[in-house]
Amino acid sequence: MHDELSEPLQVEVLAASLRANSTDLKAFLEALAVKLEGSLPNQTAVIRHSSLFSREHPVREILITLGDNQYRIAKERQGPLMTTRAKVVRGIVLKTDQIPMEQWIEELAAGLAEEAMRSTQARVALERFLL
Repeated sequence: MHDELSEPLQVEVLAASLRANSTDLKAFLEALAVKLEGSLPNQTAVIRHSSLFSREHPVREILITLGDNQYRIAKERQGPLMTTRAKVVRGIVLKTDQIPMEQWIEELAAGLAEEAMRSTQARVALERFLL
């Protein structure tokens, strides 16, 4: 994030970047997985469908851990994307809430912005995320 941007503006820029490809769900998940794995590999886990004879390995779910929150977005079999937020303390999930996609994007963006404010390494990683 650039120092001249206020925190609310940083959050909105991140949210806009997250929303960019959300109309094509397959492309959205692939792009989000690539960006998050590349930017924050220690906080991101990507689970892909694997089939013995398939060349494609599409994203099945993405888990992003930021502080005490874990954000999950997953493609269910023939259904829509499911977005959840879990409260995690010392590796134990205490509570999981299914939340609407728009709220998930806003909360994830706010969490990413907070992470960038705390860590120079996260700030550099998130600048790459926005490219």
